[in-house]
Amino acid sequence: MHVGNARYLRAGDVPVTLPLFPLSGALLLPGGQLPLNIFEPRYLAMIDHALAGNRLIGMVQPSLVETDHNALHSDHVPVCQVGCIGRITSYTETGDGRYILSLGGVCRFRVMEEIAANGRPFRTFRIAPFIADLSAEEEEEQVDRHGLLQAFRAYLEANKLEADWDSVERARNMTLVNSLAMMSPFGPAEKQALLEAPDLKTRAETLIAITEIVLARNFGEADTMLQ
Repeated sequence: MHVGNARYLRAGDVPVTLPLFPLSGALLLPGGQLPLNIFEPRYLAMIDHALAGNRLIGMVQPSLVETDHNALHSDHVPVCQVGCIGRITSYTETGDGRYILSLGGVCRFRVMEEIAANGRPFRTFRIAPFIADLSAEEEEEQVDRHGLLQAFRAYLEANKLEADWDSVERARNMTLVNSLAMMSPFGPAEKQALLEAPDLKTRAETLIAITEIVLARNFGEADTMLQ
C-alpha cells in the first residue's frame, strides 16, 4: 500500500499501538482520503504526537452511535472493534488553533485493548492490523463493477445528482469501491458494515445492497430503478 510518501508492504511496516480518533459517521478505507478539521485540544495534541512520529492515527467509530457530544469523547466511551489506520498526508495550520488535514487510508485494524494514557490527553490502543489490506489490489478482479456502477447511477438519478463519469470510468476497482463507500451518505451502522466487509468484493456487494434498500425505501422499487 502506497500512501503519501510511505509504503506499507508487510506487518513490520504498521504499528501495533496507535492513538485512536473516535468519530461517528466517519469512514476511512485503505487507499481512500479523508479530510478532517481538528479543533479539540486532545485531538490537536494527538495530531502533534503523530506528526512528531510516524504520522499515523487510527480512525474508529464510537460504538454508542446515539449519545451526546461530550459522551462521545469521554475517556470511557466504547469504540467499535474495527477501524482503519490513516497516515497524515497533508496538513495546514489555520492560525485560529485548528488543523485542516487529510488522512490516507493504510489498512484496517481490530481493537485489542486500551493502553494507559501516561499523561497524554488522547486515548491509545493496542491493535491487530489487517495485513491482507496492504495487498488488496489482488481482489480487484472479483468486484462486480457493472452492478456497482448501475447502483451508483440509479442513486444519482433518483436524487437528481451528477457525477464526473469520465473519472468514474477510469477509476480502478479498488479506488471505485472504497471511494463510493466513503462518500456514501449512509448512517454509522451502514458505514461500519462497509468497513467490516471481509474483502473488496464483499464491500462492493454490501454497498450495492445498502443502496438498493435506500432506493426502495425512499423512491419505490429499487429493481425498477436499477434496470
